[in-house]
Amino acid sequence: MFTAHLKSIIGSLPDTPGIYKYYDSDGVLIYIGKAKKLKKRVSSYFTKTHESRKTVVMVSKIADIQFTLVDTEIDALLLENSLIKTFQPRFNISLRDDKTYPWICIKRERFPRIFSTRQYIRDGSEYFGPYASGPMMYTILDTIKGLYPLRNCNLNLSESNIMEGKFKACLEYQIGNCKAPCIGLQLEENYNETVKQIKSILKGNIGIVEQQLKQQMLEAASQLRFEEAALLKKKLDLLKNYQSKSTIVSSIPNDVDVFSIVTDDKFAFVNFLKVSNGMIIQTQTFELKKKLEETNEELLEFAIGEVREQYKSLSIEVIIPFPLDLEDDRITFTIPKTGDKKKLLDLSLKNALYYKKEKLSQYEKLNPELKVDRVLTQMKQDLRLTELPRHIECFDNSNIQGAYPVSAMVVFKDAKPSKKDYRHFNVQTVVGPNDFATMREVIHRRYKRMMEENQPLPNLIIVDGGKGQLSSAIESLQELGLYGKVPILGIAKRLEELYYPDDELPLYIDKKSETLKIIQQLRDEAHRFGITHHRNRRSKGSVQSELDAIKGIGAETKKMLLKELKSVKKIKESEISILQNIIGKSKGKLVWKYFH
Repeated sequence: MFTAHLKSIIGSLPDTPGIYKYYDSDGVLIYIGKAKKLKKRVSSYFTKTHESRKTVVMVSKIADIQFTLVDTEIDALLLENSLIKTFQPRFNISLRDDKTYPWICIKRERFPRIFSTRQYIRDGSEYFGPYASGPMMYTILDTIKGLYPLRNCNLNLSESNIMEGKFKACLEYQIGNCKAPCIGLQLEENYNETVKQIKSILKGNIGIVEQQLKQQMLEAASQLRFEEAALLKKKLDLLKNYQSKSTIVSSIPNDVDVFSIVTDDKFAFVNFLKVSNGMIIQTQTFELKKKLEETNEELLEFAIGEVREQYKSLSIEVIIPFPLDLEDDRITFTIPKTGDKKKLLDLSLKNALYYKKEKLSQYEKLNPELKVDRVLTQMKQDLRLTELPRHIECFDNSNIQGAYPVSAMVVFKDAKPSKKDYRHFNVQTVVGPNDFATMREVIHRRYKRMMEENQPLPNLIIVDGGKGQLSSAIESLQELGLYGKVPILGIAKRLEELYYPDDELPLYIDKKSETLKIIQQLRDEAHRFGITHHRNRRSKGSVQSELDAIKGIGAETKKMLLKELKSVKKIKESEISILQNIIGKSKGKLVWKYFH
């Protein structure tokens, strides 16, 4: 309810960036949002007509509004994410990712240790990550360990402790994994230079380290220090092996973040790639659960703030698929059309689509009804229907030069065959091969009977054929007063062409879509069902006509012959004595003479 209290608050809101918080009558925080212009955004909740029932419910519960001003919309985005994670309001988007991902930590201390951790402690230490793939993180750590001997103890290596000789070299020194700074065998300056190179590797600057190792190796070899040169060569090979496992994507010199998004009715899937010196060094896909009628732009803005905060990203360029209403002097938003940056965006989108496919597959295995609803929703959208096609009926005609004309109708319910509802129609009023007249007759017979018996009509009628068959079916629906009440379309010979009433141009459907697969299954099933019935009729008809041509042989006699000999072919091949034993001497002689 838009009370005087709320009007007063909205009237005092400035048109500057900030975050707003909605509270209900019990003082419970129910929603947090961010805005480039607070006044415009907040007032829109009370002036717009909302399609989403959840939005209407949320607005009806707002009793109080609080807001915080910030310098830029990016700051608003980060603050919004922080508050949502802290308070988790009822109507906000839920980030469905409760994992704690590991980081590589370079500890703030003399002779820094380098190790993996899942705790991000703000103590001045440097963190790289988080890594969505544990194996990849350990591969990086193993590479670093192979390249550089480092300490892994937690001793306090202060200058005084080392000078006083408080420590002894451990086994790690004996096996070559550490240079024993604890007893003064490695200087702090030398150790810090090693840590500097490791930071370059973790930031993706492998080329610099590679060049340094090459130079050291050549110098050692030129001075006949072959063992040292061989060790440097081994380190160089390890580094190249690590680099080969990374994806070299472009020659982009600066660090960039890449975001893409795909959505459905309930969820959004956002993929994030972190690129440093042309190499993808981090990637992750997040799942967002929609709560209100959020647009793709709003969802992506939320994800960018969440991901950049989680990954502690300081990249000054962000690649995105479409414009966002975000402005910040510190960040450049790029929407690439061609080149390496477009390839990065395409790769991100590919990952997001795959993640979505896998997630939906998992959901649908646990809840089969979700797949049915998704497929029917897609069909409704593709076929321009006004309701879900839960009940579909498809018709197909079969005849050979006009002989034994039949029509088959198959029924799909919830995108699956309902064989108990299949029907055959032996054509009664059509003479000769006339598909249009046949379609007109069977459509009229089918839906006249359904109306007489008060049966529920289908959500969609499909006729196998082009404009002619479709026009004939429409004539019957018009006679019955059903035209416009039940959607109908025709399938052309080329399956991807669908014809609609009063539309000269066909609708083309993506050959890979599930909608086309369902339509193809419908037509194939109708064709199979119709051909089977047509063959049976033709077979019975040919048998009946040959035996009927024998004068003096009635229905009972034919029945006796077929019962004993099973087919007309065996009757033809039988000796006269066998025929006479079955139906008597005189009739047996008539049958034998007819065939011989």
